[in-house]
Amino acid sequence: MTLTPLEVRKHVMDYLEATDCSLIEVSPLHVTVKLSPRADRMLTDRPYYWGFVERTGVDPETLSFTFVFDPEKYDSAAAQSPPPSRPPGGLNRPAGAALTSGGTEMEAGADNASAAASGAPPSVSTDPQDSILARYFGIVPALPRIGPGMIRREDVIYGSKRLRQIWAAAKEEGKCLQLFEDPGSRQRTTLFSAAYEPWLGVCYKVEMTCDLKREELHFIGISLATGKIAEDFGSRLNALELTPRLPENIHIQPYEMNVAAGADRLESYLTSQLAALDYTWAEEARERLRLELSIVDIYYEELLKEPDEEKKQAIEEQYNRRRKETAWQYEPQIAVSAVTYGLFHLRST
Repeated sequence: MTLTPLEVRKHVMDYLEATDCSLIEVSPLHVTVKLSPRADRMLTDRPYYWGFVERTGVDPETLSFTFVFDPEKYDSAAAQSPPPSRPPGGLNRPAGAALTSGGTEMEAGADNASAAASGAPPSVSTDPQDSILARYFGIVPALPRIGPGMIRREDVIYGSKRLRQIWAAAKEEGKCLQLFEDPGSRQRTTLFSAAYEPWLGVCYKVEMTCDLKREELHFIGISLATGKIAEDFGSRLNALELTPRLPENIHIQPYEMNVAAGADRLESYLTSQLAALDYTWAEEARERLRLELSIVDIYYEELLKEPDEEKKQAIEEQYNRRRKETAWQYEPQIAVSAVTYGLFHLRST
């Protein structure tokens, strides 16, 4: 399995929009974004900085990134674009701007002296980070910018560390939901409120493993008002506009069963569905397991006749370990886990 750059881009953009990040520049090949505090906490691994923010109460300064989804095309397009024009005076920075790692203290002093001779005020750093740190720790010396003022480039492709991190953050924050069907503007102006039916929806991941592996997703929903089970509940949700806030002019039907009872019903339903599957693959895996174990037994049969007891004990340990490893690799197993779950309040049909 792999993902195209467009599919990777959609995953990343969905996460950035869901976490209220500020998009600076967007193209089919990249996105430049300033992370929201919520996303910065999950993606940048800065516990000491966020501890400082919580202790002092200052406004957080989040990091900015350029996420590139197709590095080859992006670099090719960048090479064909004209370079930025340099300002007069030979320095590639605006007049009066704070020096970064490209400048030196001598250059800064020369600039200020020149400004004083012409009657202009000397250049002053407007770095917001300096003002916050100076407020609590005193004057901070000018150092190369490595914090929020710098936009870092990262290639986000299938298999990259950053994409796995975004998936992990989305899974952690989105595993439990409570959403409402958006009734539209017309419902807000009608005389009677609409009845919404509470549903418990669970997306189960079923892993069938032996020396091969297969994964399936089963998104099942159960009405907590009627007990009805919807097998393809995910498709129904995909066709609806959902909102995390309770809409106006609606009412929720009373629950006939609690969430725990609904979850038990869903697990029983999924178990019955799995029991009806074809398990020829498991029988074939066990046959391969018997063959592999027989090969291991034949290999160690003569070795176990070692007369030296110390050597024989070491061979027996190796033999038992090899059998356990072979059984772990070939023994068919089924594991079921809940990936996402939540309460969904939908219009009654």
